[in-house]
Amino acid sequence: MTVLVTGSAGHLGEALVACLRARQRAVRGVDIKASPFTDRVGSISDRDFVADAMTDIEAVIHAATLHKPHVATHEAQAFIDTNVTGTQVLLESALAAGVRAFVYTSTTGAFGLAATPLEGAPAAWVTETLECRVSNIYGVTKLAAENLCELSARRQGLPVIVLRTARFFPEEDDDASICGRYAIANAQANELLFRRVDIEDAAAAHLLAIEQAAAIGFGRYVIAATTPFTPEDRVMLRHDAPAVVLRQFPECAELYAARGWTLFPTIDRVYVNELARRTLGWRPKYDFRHVLESLRAARDFRSPLALAVGSKGYHAADDICRATPALRSACASTTP
Repeated sequence: MTVLVTGSAGHLGEALVACLRARQRAVRGVDIKASPFTDRVGSISDRDFVADAMTDIEAVIHAATLHKPHVATHEAQAFIDTNVTGTQVLLESALAAGVRAFVYTSTTGAFGLAATPLEGAPAAWVTETLECRVSNIYGVTKLAAENLCELSARRQGLPVIVLRTARFFPEEDDDASICGRYAIANAQANELLFRRVDIEDAAAAHLLAIEQAAAIGFGRYVIAATTPFTPEDRVMLRHDAPAVVLRQFPECAELYAARGWTLFPTIDRVYVNELARRTLGWRPKYDFRHVLESLRAARDFRSPLALAVGSKGYHAADDICRATPALRSACASTTP
């Protein structure tokens, strides 16, 4: 089975291509940027290019996108061209080619304002049933692409899985208040409590989705690290999040203090992955408990795959990384 991976020069695309190659699975990476993980360079909105790239393809993982950071650098039309038109072109070509599985990388950003409760309200409990309230052109176009995927599944029988992935980027947060107060590792460790996923776990979810798509028909899943919180914690998370964390992980205080780290004082949302774990059989490994175990052992809490892929940036000036033995080794150990 040959798998087409779009966005192969990006963080997740590179991870997916590398992992498939490490498993000796046939894979074809496409992107508008050349990279060691890109077999064909072109735009997903170019119908002729996509039709040619789709030859002999049995499954598609569509990870190409304009991201939230591009809101500051790209016009709205660029988001529509890439995230909406590009997705529709891929769906049509996949149907014409008889593809048996289509996995779309969406984002928890599609929830938008629904994941940001009013001041004083309990933290949002974010599951697949939460109604989206988009807040920017990125969210608008990702949600529109999701709906195109669902339409292709419902009306034309294309097996489609939509994965709303939490943040997995290695760069600093785009929130200036977070950047100014927390080291990158500190902030990202905190986020594994409620709004982050390690790229190795994200890749594993995508590979599982390929296998499950035909049986499911259409599904939409939140992909985030497993939270230790429960709905009963929602009120206290807004008022005193450290108290909730330390009640479950008292050792966190000493481990964090040794590094000069601090917990976020408040948490406004919790992404819940229960449906993905139950339906896809997904077993994410990198959660907050893993963070503390890693701190205790004086090792990096990020996965080998996250360390190997590294930071790419999101703009043309931030060029792609090179393939390394570390990346190949990291992919070989990733659970599918």
